[in-house]
Amino acid sequence: MKKIQIQGVHHTTIVGSTKKSAVDFWQGVMGMPFVMEQPNLGNPEENHLYFDPGDGRLLTVFTNETRQDAGRNAPREIGSVDHIAFNVSRASFIQAPARLTEHGVSFYQKDRGFMDSIYLKDPNGLTVELSCYKFQTPEGFRDVDVLMKAHRLRTERGDHHIAEEHLADAIEMLMETRDRLPA
Repeated sequence: MKKIQIQGVHHTTIVGSTKKSAVDFWQGVMGMPFVMEQPNLGNPEENHLYFDPGDGRLLTVFTNETRQDAGRNAPREIGSVDHIAFNVSRASFIQAPARLTEHGVSFYQKDRGFMDSIYLKDPNGLTVELSCYKFQTPEGFRDVDVLMKAHRLRTERGDHHIAEEHLADAIEMLMETRDRLPA
């Protein structure tokens, strides 16, 4: 069977309200530079705003100046997006609560075992997650390499979830494979 080989997320598009609301939140609160605006070529009633989430990809927002912020939680049903997660550095993660509070944005924090998370809502009720891994990926490997190895260790040991011990052991094992490669 031949499969389509995905090479990463190209962009994510959300439905927003006004341009001001989108720019105020995504650029003003979340710090994503505003890249450009053009008409939504699939719907002449909307504009299409483009923001840079920091990795060279795009977050885009459809806007219409006749809409208002939803003021409710985004729908959570089959086929809906539950949340969008963005990677942040440890330094940004530590500063995020104070900065969100300064902007009047409610949030909560959660320890996910292998990462820390802060959850908040955009102006239209979409849940946004700020994520920070609890490990530094060794050079020559990807984050997912560490997570796959840590998951295997977790399941072999019968543990409930990935914890720091699994991460440390996974990184050690990955480093051993790198150290055995010929120079």
